[in-house]
Amino acid sequence: MVTSFLLYFVCFLIFVTTESLLVNITILESAVAKGAVCLDGTPPAYHLDRGSGSGVNSWVISLEGGGWCQNVTSCLSRKNTRLGSSAKMDHQLPFSGMMSNDPKFNPEFHNWNRVSVRYCDGGSFTGDVEAIDPATGLHYRGARIFKAIMEELLAQGMKKSQNAILSGCSAGGLATILHCDNFRMLLPNNVKVKCFSDAGYFIHHNDISGKPYIEQYFNDVVTLHGSAKNLPSACTSKLKPGLCFFPENVAQQIKTPLFIINAAYDHWQVRNILVAPGSDPKGAWTSCKANIKNCTPNQLKILQGFRKDFLKALEGLGPSSTRGYYINSCFSHCQSQQQAYWFGLNSPRLFNKTIAEAVRDWFLETDQYRHIDCPYPCDKTCVEATDITTSQYKLSWD
Repeated sequence: MVTSFLLYFVCFLIFVTTESLLVNITILESAVAKGAVCLDGTPPAYHLDRGSGSGVNSWVISLEGGGWCQNVTSCLSRKNTRLGSSAKMDHQLPFSGMMSNDPKFNPEFHNWNRVSVRYCDGGSFTGDVEAIDPATGLHYRGARIFKAIMEELLAQGMKKSQNAILSGCSAGGLATILHCDNFRMLLPNNVKVKCFSDAGYFIHHNDISGKPYIEQYFNDVVTLHGSAKNLPSACTSKLKPGLCFFPENVAQQIKTPLFIINAAYDHWQVRNILVAPGSDPKGAWTSCKANIKNCTPNQLKILQGFRKDFLKALEGLGPSSTRGYYINSCFSHCQSQQQAYWFGLNSPRLFNKTIAEAVRDWFLETDQYRHIDCPYPCDKTCVEATDITTSQYKLSWD
């Protein structure tokens, strides 16, 4: 066990060294005066690798993922980590996949200005509560962070861009959907602006015990962070604010072109929405959650049902020609920033295209690209890889 872990870790280090660019952090000290701060009150941060050549006036912004915190206890547990404090963040971040600067690994966006916005608010960049509890020192200011960093990037040259993409993974993918039109409004009308969300299409679904765990969880997040005023009004005018954290309830009203990358068997959603904490007291799903190949016939039947429900929720995108999606049947989560999934000889393919090629064609408008994979286990192109970043995307469950 230890030997295999060390072997995998060595392979990971080799991967980072050969296929990732290390980009220095920028701490945005000026944001503090605007009240745009992390959970612990430290300034927000981002990493920027400047574009060159034909990409010098094009920008891709990636919002980092990392779950959420839904109560004081769970937010306190994040406060002294990189997900709650810029003081705890690494000074360098590896850029890989869609963030790579190597055309062999990232043909379309390698020479764009590429920005990773660090996630330290626990509310998908939607929170804005003025009061600070003196007992905890917690700040819920995610929406202010988003605004402050976007203003900084505009000043750094993004306001003169020709192309701009807002993207994100997991909780950052959800933030991409929720902020997509806000991002569009920051830029002149002549700028080509689009959004793509990776593994951020979380669905409104009961767990295996029949309880609406994720509905209550999202409601608690929205309430704690004061997110309601920063969620799309077209949704909040009709539904409870907590329900407007679900993409299926807001996506159709988004005016900006939007692309969805998601696994129909997204392993984060399987582990945290379908088999939510407390829903499997005997641990019958432990092996299945670890690897879909370990699932029993009955568990696979339930997973196939979950896939159907996911595809039904995807209908919330609506019929607009500006919508695109890449829904494969891999047991994965966050594929655009993992080189093995994004673009390579052995990367997953859907209709004979990698994720990078599908996003390229959709962005360039050479292919609308709206494709859904056949049900598991028919797709033999899925990457077999241990998820080394699973802990990054865990919810802060009680």
